[in-house]
Amino acid sequence: MSNRLFQSVIHQMKDTVDCVIGVIDETATVIACSELSKIGTTNEFVTFDLNDSHDIFVRDGYTYKPFGTHIKPDFAVFVEGVDDTAFRYANILAISLSSLKQYYDEKYDRNNFIKNVVLDNVLPADILVKARELHFNADVSRVVLLIRILSSNDVSAYDVIQNLFPDKSKDFVFNISESDIVLVKEVHETIEPTDLEKLAKSISDTLSSEFYTRVNVGIGTVIEGVNDLAKSFKEAQIALEVGKVFDTEKTIVSYENLGIARLIYHLPTTLCETFLREVFKKGSIDSLDHETLFTIQKFFENNLNVSETSRKLFVHRNTLVYRLEKIKKLTGLDLREFDHAIIFKIALMVKKYLSANPVKF
Repeated sequence: MSNRLFQSVIHQMKDTVDCVIGVIDETATVIACSELSKIGTTNEFVTFDLNDSHDIFVRDGYTYKPFGTHIKPDFAVFVEGVDDTAFRYANILAISLSSLKQYYDEKYDRNNFIKNVVLDNVLPADILVKARELHFNADVSRVVLLIRILSSNDVSAYDVIQNLFPDKSKDFVFNISESDIVLVKEVHETIEPTDLEKLAKSISDTLSSEFYTRVNVGIGTVIEGVNDLAKSFKEAQIALEVGKVFDTEKTIVSYENLGIARLIYHLPTTLCETFLREVFKKGSIDSLDHETLFTIQKFFENNLNVSETSRKLFVHRNTLVYRLEKIKKLTGLDLREFDHAIIFKIALMVKKYLSANPVKF
């Protein structure tokens, strides 16, 4: 594609520039030229200079100016002559073609297209049109994973993840900030949530064990159309934020497994504050000491079973009953009753949510 792009510009300029002009690639093969007979030929004596730098140089009566976006030049323009005019022509051509190539890549690059779709920078009506232009399969199942770097060394987590998913036609990796990397992964439509969590864990384990980089991974839901990629990305963001509040021990958080925490996250804070006031009319939740809150946590973990909880706490059954009566007296809620226990559980989560003040998406 670059060949046709460069040849079009060279063809338009050949009548203006009264000398031979053209472009060579990194192997010193002519890919565009005002003299069509030179296209496809190679000058092996130029290759060494292309590996050096982006500086202008002269060979065999021609002036060369390398250009490209990488440390090693991707291309070089050449102009017949070695005088000041040839130098100026070479610099002007290099600047023009480099800018044109960058614009073209941004407009037609699939990875850039996916990034803009994920970040909701493309109008819904334009997504399918652009997908057709890029010959991009818009209807396969995909999922978005958001990898958040917590601590790292000099190794680039972005490069590591790219190497883990080398198929650039199916999987897309890009940065959205210094700490956040997005992976858009093509998956089978019948993939299970547990498989996605295993995939995320393999990424986390590789970065941790081999490169000493700690990450958290948020997993969105699997979507079937490219239009919904932004939705899966937002879900991955929410998974990380909600996990940071309610599941601080987890490094892998899936949106589908957030449960009631997801519902609480979407509630307005004013409604949450009202709920807490109504639930704890008799006394504030803040009046419960650390020991009491620990007892409540164990009681919930053991499915409201008094005997099992007292055994796990190494206390007499009557001691636990006394503590539960104390909680009932302070809050008006009897945790031995299922409905009261549900209300109390939600209230504790709401309190935790309000204290964390998470970022909304």
